[in-house]
Amino acid sequence: MSDGDDTAAFAGWLRMREPADAAARAAALLTPVRRRLAGDRPVVIHDLGAGTGSMGRWLAPRLPGPQHWVLHDRDPGLLARARAALAGLAASGGGAVTVETRQGDITRLSAADLADASLVTASALLDMLTAEEVGRIVAACADRPTLFTLTVVGRVRLTPADPLDADVAAAFDDHQRRVVPGRGALLGPDAVAACVAAFARRGVDVLTRPSPWRLGPDRAELTAEWFTGWLGAAREQRPELTGRTTAYGRTRRAAARAGTLDVLVDHADLLAGCG
Repeated sequence: MSDGDDTAAFAGWLRMREPADAAARAAALLTPVRRRLAGDRPVVIHDLGAGTGSMGRWLAPRLPGPQHWVLHDRDPGLLARARAALAGLAASGGGAVTVETRQGDITRLSAADLADASLVTASALLDMLTAEEVGRIVAACADRPTLFTLTVVGRVRLTPADPLDADVAAAFDDHQRRVVPGRGALLGPDAVAACVAAFARRGVDVLTRPSPWRLGPDRAELTAEWFTGWLGAAREQRPELTGRTTAYGRTRRAAARAGTLDVLVDHADLLAGCG
């Protein structure tokens, strides 16, 4: 596919998962955020790896305004979609929300790049980074409130259960920890612990809360799409699973589409610097 096709496909995946993301995020963490932001006018929020802007659509109406969102991403196509999708959004109480976009490598941001931030946010990001990259991001935002949501923690439960579930889950976790040439080993389900430790080394307290994805009959299309990607990554990591999981995959996908497969994918949200 062309880069444009890749962007469109990824944007479609983000659009499909957005309602599940919104339902999963730990809204209780917003109480200390609101307390910390009281008096900031306008509130300036830097969103790292903004994608199509789903974090802004979820968070902006839950925080006071006026707000100015700075969306960071490597993909200009996603940033264009995000800017358009956030247009006309209103903050809690009706305050205006303005948006700007910045294209670039978020793992190379410095504290100076985030100097005006009232809050730094990211969603479904940390597990796709290396320890070094998480360390650089923490260094950039350690002096300001930071909310990172929806990081996978390596726990998945499918109902009804199947004996192959555990083998596929273990292979998927290994895939998430794979070594990427030029970058190193991704953190995958170790990302939350690594991020908390990185903040702790800088003397910053962190709150963590569970934010589980719950997929079932009401999200049958997403469940089937998630399962296909989950199994595909496991097979990529351990090709010997392919033959063993042929019938398993066919049966599971059919159940997902029929709304008879329930999936719990555990994530965690963390809030730093709001103590």
